[in-house]
Amino acid sequence: MVAKIPKGHPLRVLFAGLVEQVFMAELGICDVRLTDYLGELLADFVHMDAIYRFRTVDGEVIRDVSRAELEAHLGPDVSGKARARIIHRHIGDFTLFWAGVYPESLSARRCGVSRLHEYLLQGRRSYGIASELSDEHQDPPGGLLRQLSEEIECCAHGLHLVRMGWEQLNSKYHMS
Repeated sequence: MVAKIPKGHPLRVLFAGLVEQVFMAELGICDVRLTDYLGELLADFVHMDAIYRFRTVDGEVIRDVSRAELEAHLGPDVSGKARARIIHRHIGDFTLFWAGVYPESLSARRCGVSRLHEYLLQGRRSYGIASELSDEHQDPPGGLLRQLSEEIECCAHGLHLVRMGWEQLNSKYHMS
């Protein structure tokens, strides 16, 4: 299990601020629940072990989205609906993260379809499934997962603008 960056840590504050600024000021999306989720996603995915959090029964890291649904082993205490919800939410997060933050890594085409398009479709599907397996009392609530499914392209675009924002900050502070 990867240790999370603590609440209030400057990196969490930075991501939260950048996401809020981009989504609210630039995209006109004033949904605190959504912006909080996306800021947390960025902070959680700072560690590669969080991005590639699933392992097979043999302990092999699963790096391919298509294998996660079938081969992810979450332990003996997680099965059925809970397992499916966790896996589909993570697939949604994983595909949204790569499609939004690093879309250039998905530029290769397979059989005439871009990997970016495939990731967005898979993310939409996975968030949709996770939303159906969730209720409004879970974290995150089913309604938020449904919103991520329905608005995945917009969220990916927003995350790409967030990346551009942190790159501008990086350039600003390295030029001084």
